[in-house]
Amino acid sequence: MKSVANPDVTTAIQHLFKAVHAGGVDLRVLELVHLRAGQINGCSACVYAGVASARKHGENDERLHGVVAWREAPFSSEAERAALALTEAATRIQDGAPGVTDDIWDDVTAQFGRNELSAIILNIALTNFFNRINHTLREPAGTAW
Repeated sequence: MKSVANPDVTTAIQHLFKAVHAGGVDLRVLELVHLRAGQINGCSACVYAGVASARKHGENDERLHGVVAWREAPFSSEAERAALALTEAATRIQDGAPGVTDDIWDDVTAQFGRNELSAIILNIALTNFFNRINHTLREPAGTAW
């Protein structure tokens, strides 16, 4: 499918990414968050790009393979677990899930400061945004529009 991006949209997205990266969150955490939201939404383009980007930032295959089952896998820190729980709660809005519970919020705020938390939430939202665009455009893994 053809690209529908225009310069104004591209500029706006670049500003949002700049805001995410200004939050001071470890890039590997942001990559895990992106990957998990893409997995939940079944976005092959975002999963593919997320794995590639996470590897560039030092992630290994063992940890990347464990993201889909992070609760059972021993590879994530407490901060990463809190960020992944928030990602799932914020992303699974159509499954009848309860959303971001007080326990999830308490765990994530114990691990991250206000700026970091804002960056993580924006990163989750951006990933969900791209997941929906990729779904609409039927964007396959390994391509970029």
